Amino acid sequence: MGKATGIIEVYGLAAAFAALDAGCKAADVTVETFDKNKPANAEKLPVPLIVMIKFRGTVEDVKAAVEAAEETAKSITGVISKHIISNTEPSTEKMLKLNAFDKK
Repeated sequence: MGKATGIIEVYGLAAAFAALDAGCKAADVTVETFDKNKPANAEKLPVPLIVMIKFRGTVEDVKAAVEAAEETAKSITGVISKHIISNTEPSTEKMLKLNAFDKK
């Protein structure tokens, strides 16, 4: 059985770090590498960068981490989306390691 995965997308790197910190303090989770996306309509967004945080752990811990991260990010720039996968499939596990921060 795979670990649960919590995914939350926020506006900006500062909000992402604050949300990550809040999530890790709220629950016993680990974190995969951040991912980023600069959408085509970036100039119309509150912050022109979308960052995805990926929490891993039990379903209960992941839910608590995502909730804490959401509350924190909303107070800074905002949340775009969030989702929890209760039992992550092995093929999805591989995709969680991918991130756009390594790309030039």
